[in-house]
Amino acid sequence: MKSIFDFVVKPLGGRSKNKKKIGEKQLILNTDLQDHRYVNRIGVVVSVPVENDTGVEIGDQVIVHHNVFRRFYDVKGREKNSRSYFKEDTYLCAKDQVYMYKRDDVWKPLNGYCFVKPIQSTDKWTIENEKPFTGVIKMLGKDLSKFGLKIGNLVGFTPRSEYEFVIGDQRMYRVLSKNVNIDYGHKGNEKEYNPSWT
Repeated sequence: MKSIFDFVVKPLGGRSKNKKKIGEKQLILNTDLQDHRYVNRIGVVVSVPVENDTGVEIGDQVIVHHNVFRRFYDVKGREKNSRSYFKEDTYLCAKDQVYMYKRDDVWKPLNGYCFVKPIQSTDKWTIENEKPFTGVIKMLGKDLSKFGLKIGNLVGFTPRSEYEFVIGDQRMYRVLSKNVNIDYGHKGNEKEYNPSWT
């Protein structure tokens, strides 16, 4: 089966990520179907679209939008699958819902996206733990590399352009390349902020 424009993906390890193993016990973190934060965002590519200019191949793991594998309640209270649902653990995923792929144990963002690690706030007058709209680039595509940006550079991005992901045990923001608006360079004295819950 091959789609013309969409990837065919299967969730890696089920549709939700609402359990955590602590020692010998398993802790249920969430029982609410509606909460998007506990929806699995990692899938495995079963088929690539005919129009594929992304570099993603069959068998790659991909980071996708939280609505791809999501279930929700409609206005009448009926449980529904997302519009991406195709059949039995198989989903059609548009190109703009795929942000990064993993091959040979290396994550690579697609062009148009970068992943930024928030940094700890140094402002003693705020109660916020992280500095707003600022972070260290952890992964970037070729579209930003051509402007001289590198992994480790401190950058600024526009408000409300960050989209939170936990990859491995690291909390990062997916930021559209066009929303990165300043390069502070590589200072080296920034302290990355990773909350304990990750």
